[in-house]
Amino acid sequence: MEKTRTSPGPTGPDELFSVAGKTVVVTGGATGIGRMIAEGFVTAGARVVLVSRRAEACTRAAAELRQLGHCEAVVGDLATAEGADRMTTGILAVAPAVDVLVNNAGATWVAPLESHPPEAFDEVWAVNVKGLFRLTVDLLPALRAAVAAGSGDPARVINIGSIDGGPVVSPVENYAYSASKAAVHQLTRHLARALAGEGVTVNAVAPGLFATAMTEPLLSDPAQRDRLMSAIPLGRIGRAEDMTGVALFLASRAGAYVTGTVIPVDGGESGCG
Repeated sequence: MEKTRTSPGPTGPDELFSVAGKTVVVTGGATGIGRMIAEGFVTAGARVVLVSRRAEACTRAAAELRQLGHCEAVVGDLATAEGADRMTTGILAVAPAVDVLVNNAGATWVAPLESHPPEAFDEVWAVNVKGLFRLTVDLLPALRAAVAAGSGDPARVINIGSIDGGPVVSPVENYAYSASKAAVHQLTRHLARALAGEGVTVNAVAPGLFATAMTEPLLSDPAQRDRLMSAIPLGRIGRAEDMTGVALFLASRAGAYVTGTVIPVDGGESGCG
C-alpha cells in the first residue's frame, strides 16, 4: 500500500507561510533578483547561504544581510566545472542539509541577429542551464537530508527562469538568453517529475521587467524603457516584494503541493499583455 506523506496541519497564515529556521541557498544572491530573494528569506527568519562568483560583492552583501538575520557567504562560479565544485564544497561545509535551493545565478548576451556569436550560447548556457543542472544534482544529498529531517515538509528547488523563455518573444536581441530560459522551464518540469517521489518539489519563477544590473542598459534608455513598459498591463516594473512573495510561497507549507510549474511574475505581460 502506498504511503502518504503527512504533516501536522498549520493552524494559521503565520505557520502556513513560515520559512523560519529553514536553510536556503540562493545562487547569484549578491545583486539583483537574487539579492531581493535572499533578503526576503533572511527577514522571514531563514538561514540563508548567499552564493556568488564575485567574492567582494558576495562578502559585502552577506555582511549587510546579517544585520537583518542569519546569512553566510560562499564564493563559486557555475560557469566552470572547477568553480562549481568549489561552490558545492563551500555550500555543504556550512549547510549539510538544504531545505530550499534557489537557482538564480544567470548570464545574458545581447547582440544583433547576424552578429550574435556562437560563444554567446556557450557562455550563457554554461551558467543558466548546465550550471543550474549540475548544482541541483550535486546538492541532492543535502536536499534529501532536509526531507529526512523535515516531518513531511518537502525540500524545494526554485529555478529563476524568465518570461523571455516563453510564451513572450522578447523585443531584445538576447537569443542565447531566451533560449536558455526556455530550457530552464522545461528542465524544471523534468526535474519535478524525477524528484517528486523523494519529497522534493521543483518549480520555476519567470520574472518580467525588474530593475537590476542586467536590465539597467534598457531602463536607462527612455525609448527602450517606454517600449518595455507599454507591454506591461499593470503599468510598472517589478518590486522586491513581488519576488519575495512568490519565493516564500513556494518555500513554505503554502506551496508544498505545487511542483512542475512555471509562475510568471510580470505584471500580466505574458498572460494578458
